[in-house]
Amino acid sequence: MAKIATDRTTIDLFAQEKRPGRPKTNPLPREEQLRLNKRNQVKRDRSKGLKRIEFKLSDQLYSALEQQADKAGLTRSAYIESILTQVLTR
Repeated sequence: MAKIATDRTTIDLFAQEKRPGRPKTNPLPREEQLRLNKRNQVKRDRSKGLKRIEFKLSDQLYSALEQQADKAGLTRSAYIESILTQVLTR
């Protein structure tokens, strides 16, 4: 049987050949890995008692929020949470 360079179905013929790149560590395709990771993140957040909210901001407000969070040494999420807590406790 002849060895054809593009034939990858007969693995025994290519066992010694090194393939470039990292070896595949996850059998799932990348799109499914991302979906599974997102689902696991949501489960972790839910178990911590966290709820997800989304809203849209202008670029200017977003930049100001990012700068203030950096000054406070907090993540943007933690900074928004602290602002909301201050406003709601008044």
